[in-house]
Amino acid sequence: MARRKPDPTDPGTRPTLKRLALAVGVHASTVSRALDPQRSTVVAPAVVARVRAAAERMGYRPDPVARSLRTRRSHLIGVLVPDIANPVFSPIIGGIAEALAQADYALVVADGGTDGNRQSDMAERLIAQRIDGLILATASRRDDLVERCRARGLPVVLVNRASDDARLAAIVSDDAGGMALVVAHLAALGHRRIGHLAGPAAISTGYLRRSGFEAALSAHGLENDPRRIEAASAYTRAAGAAAAEALLARCPEITAIAAANDLLALGALEAVRARGLLCPGDISVTGHNDMPHVDLVDPPLTTVRIEHREMGQRAARAVLAAIDAKDAAAPAAQTVKLAPTLVVRASSGAPRDLNA
Repeated sequence: MARRKPDPTDPGTRPTLKRLALAVGVHASTVSRALDPQRSTVVAPAVVARVRAAAERMGYRPDPVARSLRTRRSHLIGVLVPDIANPVFSPIIGGIAEALAQADYALVVADGGTDGNRQSDMAERLIAQRIDGLILATASRRDDLVERCRARGLPVVLVNRASDDARLAAIVSDDAGGMALVVAHLAALGHRRIGHLAGPAAISTGYLRRSGFEAALSAHGLENDPRRIEAASAYTRAAGAAAAEALLARCPEITAIAAANDLLALGALEAVRARGLLCPGDISVTGHNDMPHVDLVDPPLTTVRIEHREMGQRAARAVLAAIDAKDAAAPAAQTVKLAPTLVVRASSGAPRDLNA
């Protein structure tokens, strides 16, 4: 008895590339190109529409292993962050995922913490998954991990933080410009003795925001007293509280604190309350990042807004460009600075003494 030929459109038949091609009536290579966002332009639009409609109807999904063998790409991008619980990184990761999905790539996220050895270990685990490129949100200004990735020929893009190596693509905010916005705002309110909670100097955001703060003081004719700057040990709320307490104990005359990020600012609010002071009645506090929910604290935080989702989207597109440039043996490194904006809320106000 002759065996019945399987119907490619039968819902019970496992959909494959060949069966999808048979159902549409085109060659399998045409189906492959029609389903590939980067190659579909070489196929007639009407055919692309038919292929994709049939794929949806049949429940066809490309075999990632077969595609990897064929293209020599895994279509996976690694993302290494220093603290996945930090609300700053959620929109960055969301932007990366959104842009990668448009190019038919997926992401693998790892939390590298702040320890260099752990970051190296997590990066090696990502590389073991045959990622095509790596996006680092962990980079310090002089980072051995960055150099090791470069030595292995792995396309690397930095996001939110930059290294001193200008050969790498980096998507960052204008950190100095953001701090200039804060100082201009506080100066306009009448503050003359402004303190700064700096981030760790080994990280570009800490270094550049401190430099921007000092430059902005000079630009407004304000005294740049190094005693009024306290560097936090880490970008955490606890480190911000400790640094703010040290700053207030040493310089009780300050009427405002400009913090290098929102977590430090939240810690500063704790230190202000612990001293029985009011914000902004006794001392104004500002942050940097506009991370989610800082508008809900008491008082709502004045801060510098960074477009983190756009930052993630641009980082994703940059790493894809770096992958293509690697194949074409062409350079792709470029630093992109996103313009920040100031969001004024209730944590900043006129100083208690207008002659301050």
